[in-house]
Amino acid sequence: MDAIRREAGGDDGVIRKFWGKLRRVGGKIPFAEDLVAAFYCATDPATPKRVKLILMGAIAYFILPTDAISDFLPIIGFADDAAVLAAAIAQVAGSITDEHREKAKKALDGTD
Repeated sequence: MDAIRREAGGDDGVIRKFWGKLRRVGGKIPFAEDLVAAFYCATDPATPKRVKLILMGAIAYFILPTDAISDFLPIIGFADDAAVLAAAIAQVAGSITDEHREKAKKALDGTD
């Protein structure tokens, strides 16, 4: 995960690039709410460092233009991104709070 984060420009690069990529593809991915909740958890100062590292690695994988399955392929293009995110969330599920999920819903609804 560290190599993926470095390739994306570190945590600051991940944060900068996240919203642009989400705006471009958010309507095409069924896991957008989980992704945004993970983002809010990863950027929450109260989140433990280990959790932040895991989630930032998964988010960096999402934003990188080169990954295992090209994102431009219909239907399966984001399958690898979803799998990486699901694995990361499974490791840190207790750290993603209801507050993170509520912020994600509001952000995706455009009410944030």
